[in-house]
Amino acid sequence: MIKNQYNFLTLSLILVSFLACKNSSSNTKTVNKDKVTISVKSENFLTGGLAEPISIESRTLSDGSTADCYKIVATSTPTDHNMGPWCPGNVSDDASAGGIWLDDGKVYDVDGAFVKNLATFFKDDTWMLYNSETGEITKTKTKQECQEAANPNVGAEYQNYCVECLPAYVADVQHTYYIPVTPKKAVSAYTFSKGPGGRGPGGPGGPDGHERPERPEAGHERPEGNSGMPSSRGLAFNGVVFDAPAPVDNILSAYTLAPFDDAGGHINLAAGYHYHAATGISKKIEQADGHAAMIGYAFDGYGIFENTDANGKAYIDLDESRGHYDETRGYHYHVDDAGNNNFIDGLRGEYAL
Repeated sequence: MIKNQYNFLTLSLILVSFLACKNSSSNTKTVNKDKVTISVKSENFLTGGLAEPISIESRTLSDGSTADCYKIVATSTPTDHNMGPWCPGNVSDDASAGGIWLDDGKVYDVDGAFVKNLATFFKDDTWMLYNSETGEITKTKTKQECQEAANPNVGAEYQNYCVECLPAYVADVQHTYYIPVTPKKAVSAYTFSKGPGGRGPGGPGGPDGHERPERPEAGHERPEGNSGMPSSRGLAFNGVVFDAPAPVDNILSAYTLAPFDDAGGHINLAAGYHYHAATGISKKIEQADGHAAMIGYAFDGYGIFENTDANGKAYIDLDESRGHYDETRGYHYHVDDAGNNNFIDGLRGEYAL
């Protein structure tokens, strides 16, 4: 009898242990690793846009692990193309005197005729950015005016201004970024939020008018105390940041226009020069097989490539982050159309805190 009770107890313990292990295993998510993972090549960055040589530091990643990351201190000043112009001076000026505007998936030249036609373009007669007698366009002309007109809570005195912040205003701006040397695939993607106010994917969100990535699904939470989710998407090879969608509704609601230059960038005093669209002007690395050219790295270390391939064909197999995989480039992203005021929709890998 005692022997039978002992055997029953032993069997029960084994069964409980088995079920516990089974439940534990079923609640643990695993990452299906890619066959090919391409590490970041620091030599792809142009040294002219860096404040110091790229170095390696051990950093905590978004999943709580640690990894070697490149420390990149950028000046936000491209050396592979000129910055500007943004606002034309007169309604008679052609496209060479101004930049571009992004609206509803399309790219428009901000020439004099565009500024003159704003009331029709936006279907609002309040728009009037120029002197009707001389044709001169009203725009910011000093650093102080730039600071005040580019403020999300811009005053009425800057209504009907073209906002143009110049490179000289941010000559001393530097930003430090950390990118994992080797991308680490996350259990599930980090998705950038889609704010209600932007034209195209995204819109106002954080205090700077840019969105923050949404928290990942259950089972893939951030480490406690992690407030380091990037609002920006990555870095171009010239050291200029690929920023979140510009808060154009905030800009337009104040009856201001803050054009981008032909490279898709403009300036604010905090961020310096930054991109909101990829227009094919910054450094790119062409691909031998006709695949879209590479233009930079996302903040999880995966490569960012142009929207279309060498034949102008867009990719239709992209995931929710605007990425896909091949065995030449591993997992990588393709930027959105320039007119959508957007780059990528999420981060598929872990990012540095």
